[in-house]
Amino acid sequence: MTWIRPAAGARAERPCTLVVCRGCCCGDPRKNPGTDHAGQLARLRTAVEESDGRIAVRTVDCLGPCAQANIVVVQPTSEARRRGARAAWFGWVLDDAAVDEIAAWAAAGGPGTPLPATLDLHRVDPPAADRRPEPDRRAKDRRSRRGGRA
Repeated sequence: MTWIRPAAGARAERPCTLVVCRGCCCGDPRKNPGTDHAGQLARLRTAVEESDGRIAVRTVDCLGPCAQANIVVVQPTSEARRRGARAAWFGWVLDDAAVDEIAAWAAAGGPGTPLPATLDLHRVDPPAADRRPEPDRRAKDRRSRRGGRA
């Protein structure tokens, strides 16, 4: 999903956005073979369709905390951000229950609303800016895993 900045003076409200890591470890059946990674995305996309525009989902490359895969970041709505809400990071999102709880919390408002206790167990700290993988290194790592193919 791509966001286009509104024209000057216009104010587009951004929905609660689920950012799903699908980089080097997250979404990799070799790391978590018992997880239906494609099914997770399908469940989240269904939740988006049923949300009436309250939530959005997008996938990104490696977000960094690979030891805690699968990572999902829930970004607040524009309104919640203006009130001081910040993104919530979740790790070990490996089963349908965790995916469904994240989707339900996001549909209810996400950051800036009370976090269910069960989701609190999945909270992880975002990596420090100096510890995030560099984009060039990630691309090189992917090419090396594919036998040099881009």
